Amino acid sequence: MAAATALHLYRTSLPTHNLFITKSRPPIRPSITCYAPYSINKCKRDYVSVMIVPTGVGASIGGFAGDALPVARALSSVVDCLISHPNVLNAAMLYWPMPNVMYVEGYALDRFAQGLWALQPVHQNKVGLVLDAGIEEYLRIRHLQVADASRASLGLPVVEYVVTDTPLQVEKWVNPTTGQSTGRIKHPNSLLQAVKNLVKRSQVDAVAVVGRFPDDEVDDLDDYRQGIGIDILAGVEAVISHLVVKEFQIPCAHAPALSPLPLTSSLSPKSAAEEIGYSFLPCVLAGLSNAPQYLVKNPEFLEKGCILASDVDSVILPIDACAGDAALAFARNKKNKPLIICVEENETVLNDTADKLGIKVVQVSNYWEAIGVIAAHKAGIDPNSLRRNRIDNINCSSIVPANGFAVSRATSIT
Repeated sequence: MAAATALHLYRTSLPTHNLFITKSRPPIRPSITCYAPYSINKCKRDYVSVMIVPTGVGASIGGFAGDALPVARALSSVVDCLISHPNVLNAAMLYWPMPNVMYVEGYALDRFAQGLWALQPVHQNKVGLVLDAGIEEYLRIRHLQVADASRASLGLPVVEYVVTDTPLQVEKWVNPTTGQSTGRIKHPNSLLQAVKNLVKRSQVDAVAVVGRFPDDEVDDLDDYRQGIGIDILAGVEAVISHLVVKEFQIPCAHAPALSPLPLTSSLSPKSAAEEIGYSFLPCVLAGLSNAPQYLVKNPEFLEKGCILASDVDSVILPIDACAGDAALAFARNKKNKPLIICVEENETVLNDTADKLGIKVVQVSNYWEAIGVIAAHKAGIDPNSLRRNRIDNINCSSIVPANGFAVSRATSIT
């Protein structure tokens, strides 16, 4: 009652002109923003995570047509920057724009993890297109229509295409020792010359390659179309992109040219993205259009705003795929070792587990848990503190000097 009386006396004591202004003005609404104030995070650097699913190894998640893309989308909403590779981010006719995700080819990702290359973010790349001379005219026209559609409908800077001077003659097979898909092209120099012409003539920043793959018998693809088995195309696709990136140090990704398969009503959703069009090229052009550039390590890295291997905070891998060059490089980085997370639910044909390699990792059941661990890690929280009975009493490490008196390490620091 006293407060109400005081408020009434305050209002009646205001000058008349102030009362008039107060009554006539519309109420002032606070501004609304979806961004947290910069001052909240100004003392923290961006949190960088790397997601790896090796190519052509039959991964339960990521071994098909973009079926690891939902994981990448979810993870990108938690971290500040996600680095991944085409096998994770490509979905044939489908793709999903994520502004904080870096599309990095596998060979380049290995060199980055080893500290030899840096990643320089870009706003836009001029993309060149290489078509295999072995592609039939109707398939070539279909792929050129994809390029034109990406320019007109998505605004992608696809600037020129070239046709190789001879058919590349792609060969593919499954390694009987490892169970991985792999292969080769009989005329690699023809591919490299085509890329060289694009780089020299049009100064392209990235290259998409479309090779004519041999058509398989439909029966041979039954397992893959049902969401099991190995992607027989993926291994040699990696061989092709590795060849270009190693030679030119620019982003590259591959899309196979294949005759359309006969329609089937029994198709796994994990494989369906490859059967809704004539080309796998759309996701490749979208990814390459803003893929980071690769810079060989030099003192100017930091001046150019590059991302280094030492900036990586966490790495996510399938449970049995820990022996890749990038995975081992991150795991053996003694100075800036990131948190390495292995996902049990994502199994491959490999058998390279962390315990066999002597690598210390956090093992989780699935990608739900993996993303939760990363959210805690980013927040500066021990992930074990979110689990039941995972925090034990603190240990006391002590040293015994020559005089026989124990001195606690914790109390000896000043």
